[in-house]
Amino acid sequence: MENNATRHWMIERCSHFSGVGLIVATLFFAFSLTPSLIPRPLVAQGIVSGLSFTAGYALGVTSRFLWHYLHLPEPSSKVERYLKWLAALLCLAVSSIFLWQAAEWQNSIRLLMEMEPTPGTRPLSVALIAATVFIFLLLIALLFKRTFRLLSHKLAHILPRRTAQVIGIIAAVALFWSVIEGVIFSYALKVADRSYQQVDELMQDELSPPQAPNKPGSAESLISWEALGSRGRRFVTQGPDGGQISEFLGEAALDPVRVYVGLNAADTAAERAELALEELIRIGGFERSVLIIATPTGRGWIDPAAQDTVEYLHRGDIATIAAQYSYLPSHLALISEAEYGVENARALFTTVYDYWTSLPSDERPKLYLTGLSLGALNSDLSFDLYDIIDDPFHGALWSGPPFRSDTWRSVTADRDPGSPAWLPTFRGGSVVRFMNQTQGLQTAPAEWGDFRIAYLQYASDPITFFEPEAFWREPEWLRAPRGPDVSPQLRWYPVVTMLQLLADLTTGSAPTGYGHEIAAEHYIDAWAALSEPPDWDEQQLTRLRDYFIQAREARAHH
Repeated sequence: MENNATRHWMIERCSHFSGVGLIVATLFFAFSLTPSLIPRPLVAQGIVSGLSFTAGYALGVTSRFLWHYLHLPEPSSKVERYLKWLAALLCLAVSSIFLWQAAEWQNSIRLLMEMEPTPGTRPLSVALIAATVFIFLLLIALLFKRTFRLLSHKLAHILPRRTAQVIGIIAAVALFWSVIEGVIFSYALKVADRSYQQVDELMQDELSPPQAPNKPGSAESLISWEALGSRGRRFVTQGPDGGQISEFLGEAALDPVRVYVGLNAADTAAERAELALEELIRIGGFERSVLIIATPTGRGWIDPAAQDTVEYLHRGDIATIAAQYSYLPSHLALISEAEYGVENARALFTTVYDYWTSLPSDERPKLYLTGLSLGALNSDLSFDLYDIIDDPFHGALWSGPPFRSDTWRSVTADRDPGSPAWLPTFRGGSVVRFMNQTQGLQTAPAEWGDFRIAYLQYASDPITFFEPEAFWREPEWLRAPRGPDVSPQLRWYPVVTMLQLLADLTTGSAPTGYGHEIAAEHYIDAWAALSEPPDWDEQQLTRLRDYFIQAREARAHH
C-alpha cells in the first residue's frame, strides 16, 4: 500500500510538469553540450546545462500559458497525458544522444588548442549537476509564484483583479531583485573583497625587501615594502635584471625600472598616483628611453609575459609604473568596481602625463600604455583623446580587451569591409591595428602613424568575444571565415550560446596562446612592431621567442 501511494504521489507530481516545457528544456539542454570557445570543466558544463534546461522549460511554460490565454484549441486531458509520456521518452532519447556526443564536441576545441583529448564528459555527473541547478531554480520560481499570489490577493481587496495582478508581479520582481542584487550579491562581493584584501596582506611569499636604494620597497624608498602589496612585491623584485638581459644579448644592458603602488599605500587614487610619480622620479625612470604606464588586472597582477619581453627588447633601458585599484579578480571587479578602476587609472595617467609633458620633448622617454583584460579596459578609459591631441603619447598595447571596451567595440563595428570581426582592419591600419597567433601588426595596407594603438587578441577569448546580445542573435565573429582557434562545430543557439559564453568567461581556461592566455612570443611580436626597439632583426627576434617558449616549458615541467 505504501509503495502504491508513493508511486501515485510521484505520478501526480510529474503530471504537474509541462510537456511543452520539458521538450523545449531538453532541446536547450542538448544544445548546451555543444562546443563554445574554450573547453568547459565538468562543473561548469553541469551548471550551463542546468541553466539552459531551466531557460528552455520557462520558455515552454510561457508559450503554453499564452496558448491557453488566447483560447486556442487544446488536446483532451487523456491525449495530453499520453503526449507527456511520449515527450518524456523523446527527451530521454535526445539527452542520451547528445551526452554521448559531448566528448567529441569538447575534443574539437582541444584539438585546435593542441590539448590532450578528453576520454569522456561523465554524462551522469553532468546530468546530476544540471538537475540540481534546475530543482534549485524551480524552488525559487515557486517561491516567486507564492509571493506574487500573496501580493495580488492583498491588493485585490482595494484594486481591480487584473490591476492587482500586474502590480503584484511588479512588486514581486522588485522584491526578489532587491534581495538578490542588493543583499546577497553585494554582501558576497564585500566578503570576497575583504577576503582577498586579507590574503594580500598576509601573502609575504619568500620574498625579502630589496637592498638596492633605487628599488621600490627598499629602506630608502618612498613606498614601503608593505605598501607594495603582494602583487607589487612580486612585480618589483621578480623581473629580469640587467645581468640576465646582458647575458642573453651578449652586450651591456641596464636594470629595468619598475614602480608599483599598492592599494594600501595611500587613501585616495590621487595620493597613490603622486606617490608613484615621486618614486619614479627618485629612481630615474624619466631618464630611460621608454616609459610604460601599465594598468593591472583586477587583483593588481601585471602579466610577466607582457612586461619581461618588452624589457628584453629595449635592453633594460625602460621604466614601468603601475598602481593597484582592486583586490578582486577581473571578472568580479569588472562587475563591482569598474568605475573605481577607471578613477585610479585616470589619476595615474594624468599625474604621469602632466609631468611627462612638462619635460623638453627631446629629453623625455617615449610613452606607452599597456594593459591586459580589465587592465586594457581601464587603460583605454584613463585618458581623453582631446586632452592629449596636442601632445600625444606614442602608443598603447591592449591585450585580451574585454567586451565592454567602447573603443574596441566601436572599431570592430566600423571595421573595413571584408575583414573579420575577430581580426578587423580599421581604416587601413593607420592608427589602430589588430593581431593574433597567426597574423602580426605589420599586415596592414596603410602606413602606421606616430600615434599607435595595438590590440592583441585571440578569436577563442571569451573575455573579448562574450556578447549579451548572443541571447537573441548570432555574433558576427561566428560568421565565415572563423578564427583559427574556434571550433568548426560551434553553432549559435538562442539563449544557450550566451550561457555557454558566460561560463567560458567566468570558469573556463585554455592553454597559453589561446583563449585569454596571451603567449610571450606574441607579446614580443606586438611590442617589436609597436615600439620599434633599435637593432633587432628577425633572427634575433626568433631567438628571443625561443628563449621565452623554453622558459615557459621549463616552468610547466616543474
